[in-house]
Amino acid sequence: MTTTFSRHEDRRLVTGAGHFTADWNLPDQLHAAIVRSDRAHARIVGLDLQAARDADGVVAVLTADDVAQAGFAALPSGGPLKGVGDQPQHKAPMPLLATDRVRFVGQPVAMVVAETATAARDAAELVAIDYEELPAVVGVEAALAAGAPLLHENAPGNLSVEFERGDRAAVDAAFANAAMTSTIRIASQRLAGAPMELRACLAHHDPASNRTRIYTPTQGILGMRASLTAVTNWPDGEIEVIAQDVGGSFGLRGGTYSEQPLCMLAARKLGRPVKWQASRSELFIGEFHGRALTLTGSVAMDADGNFLAFRFEDEADLGAYTCYWGSFIGTNNLSVTMGGVYRVPALYMHSRLAFTNTVPVSAYRGAGRPDIAFAIERMVDHAAAEHGLDPAELRRRNFVPPDAFPYRTANGTVYDCGDFEGVMDKALALSGYAGFPARRQASEAAGRLRGIGFGCYLEASGAGGAPKDEVSCRFGADGRLTLFGVTGPSGQGHETSFAQIVAGGLGIDMDSIDYRASDPALSLVGNGTGGSRSLYGAGSAFKNLVEQIIETARPHAATMLGADGALEFSGGAFRNANGSIALLELARKLAPSGEDAHPLDCSAHSISGSTFPNGCHVAELEIDPETGETRIEAYVSVDDLGNIISPTLVWGQVHGGVVQGAGQAFTEQIVYDPDSGQLLSGSFMDYAMPRAGILPQVRTDTHPVPTSLNALGSKGVGESGCSGSLPAISNAMMDALRTVGVGPIDMPYTPARVWAALRGGRAGAGETR
Repeated sequence: MTTTFSRHEDRRLVTGAGHFTADWNLPDQLHAAIVRSDRAHARIVGLDLQAARDADGVVAVLTADDVAQAGFAALPSGGPLKGVGDQPQHKAPMPLLATDRVRFVGQPVAMVVAETATAARDAAELVAIDYEELPAVVGVEAALAAGAPLLHENAPGNLSVEFERGDRAAVDAAFANAAMTSTIRIASQRLAGAPMELRACLAHHDPASNRTRIYTPTQGILGMRASLTAVTNWPDGEIEVIAQDVGGSFGLRGGTYSEQPLCMLAARKLGRPVKWQASRSELFIGEFHGRALTLTGSVAMDADGNFLAFRFEDEADLGAYTCYWGSFIGTNNLSVTMGGVYRVPALYMHSRLAFTNTVPVSAYRGAGRPDIAFAIERMVDHAAAEHGLDPAELRRRNFVPPDAFPYRTANGTVYDCGDFEGVMDKALALSGYAGFPARRQASEAAGRLRGIGFGCYLEASGAGGAPKDEVSCRFGADGRLTLFGVTGPSGQGHETSFAQIVAGGLGIDMDSIDYRASDPALSLVGNGTGGSRSLYGAGSAFKNLVEQIIETARPHAATMLGADGALEFSGGAFRNANGSIALLELARKLAPSGEDAHPLDCSAHSISGSTFPNGCHVAELEIDPETGETRIEAYVSVDDLGNIISPTLVWGQVHGGVVQGAGQAFTEQIVYDPDSGQLLSGSFMDYAMPRAGILPQVRTDTHPVPTSLNALGSKGVGESGCSGSLPAISNAMMDALRTVGVGPIDMPYTPARVWAALRGGRAGAGETR
């Protein structure tokens, strides 16, 4: 029996032919293990390495002194950021290896290199560290309290930055004159990214070329190479990054951690390849966390329910250091779309970013955008309930109408297009919203609580950091077409969607096209995977490449067919009065001998900024009040993603994001002991991932309003599932609990928390850990 695969990459992956970082091995390679702090906050007063160095198979032990001698810098800590009154941010870049102090459990202190992985791990246990323990702080509230233990001398009161955006005076005036106001505090709890592939790296140095090759999971080699260049201070021409298959990333693996440059340093010092492979438990303390945000939203309305102003007071937990996107999340990403899908005359947000003795926080699927969408929709739903307003009609009254586009929000963001009311109406119709009262009555008769909730999200997809997205192609002697770009896949299906764009434009079979990300032999410019921009960014470049291929091939086809009459191209072939020739046949005929470039090889680029995907998700659920267990009974998503290229891949992205949001809503939470700073949820025994069956069949549909901001007319999809599911599920939970007088509670909605809330227990409103 022949198996049909819907994605190009599927056959390779499901038959075991995939090549992830741990699958790479080189002759004579060494193995590394990281010695990590077991204290949340302490001074290092002694470091005894002798037993480790004397252990069987140990080749070297690297410390902060080796890092300093190599001239390596700390991990990147994001761009410059100005706070209130143009005060600069107090930054605290994370060193590759701790020097005189550790600030979170899991911070790297040393690296052991040995002949085998087992020998390296065993020797790492022999490193003796003498600590002078210091008091730890967990959570923003504790960190900012008067007299709290200080993490960094340059950050008084543990405050990294106090940030604001919007018109505070206009918002204050709107609230002073409002007929109705409402306020709610929501917590988007700290999460572990937990990609399926364990992080690993393998470094090899070639003395002849003075180039160091690093095999590592990435979201694009240019971003990874840029971060490695910044840390090592080596010219980027001396660093080569290799990644084939990547088993998930969610923003966590766009740049380097400590392990990659340490392995590169060891490979150069020792003259042998060095490999490091994490364990799953190691990543709970050795990979950046996500979310860790608390947002207090307030809405001011007139007597008719028209929105007058939104105000947000936000707190962001940076963890122990400023790393990569952590500061950007708690500032820009919480403010750029803080008006959501609504026409709001005045907007203001104020944010405090604090250091705590916990794992640093950086990007995680949406990087703050799902969180502000969640906060807005919880706030609107809470206001409707508090003032006896219909939640759908309140939204309908305040949507940005189609004739208002392009719409400039009160804080300056310009939405180019949308039909927010049409999206909501379709979602409510598909969910059977009008028939919900009867379903609730049936649940009540069975002793269950039933709720329905929806969320109308909008997010800004990533603008990208590169000036353009550049792609190229090469034809083989057999006519096969290979596409090249720098956008590295981590499960999204790039090999399929990019091939589909080119195959559709050229009128050829997709099976004759391959995609290769980040070939080190090519010097392409572009953005890595991130911010839901890969398809419309690199995809637009591939659409432009189609025209470039046709025009490059046209004179060669004219020569083959004779120059008489017009030469047309359609259905994968050139035609004129003398006959026709298929593009791939032409490519085979023109194939050069030897290593010469094929005459049809060419390149193209596109320039694409942010887009504004939006949607409405509806969740319906039932709670057993005797146990606190909750079951999602139905789920509907309607998304405006612009033009859709690969429907199957889009549904996969939406479904995956919805389940990831459901995991945050019901099960996932990083928990620290508030006194010691020890991680209490450091394995899948304690950190509950969403399982099969957490959701019924998700009913998906689209309501496309194509954008003119890129060549494809597409909008981002990667974060839509999270952005829609968090408010939909939470609003449904509150709708069910409200029927028995229970107020708002925080995620995750575990059975214990829901059961306690139903009985007036401590796990109800406002609890965070």
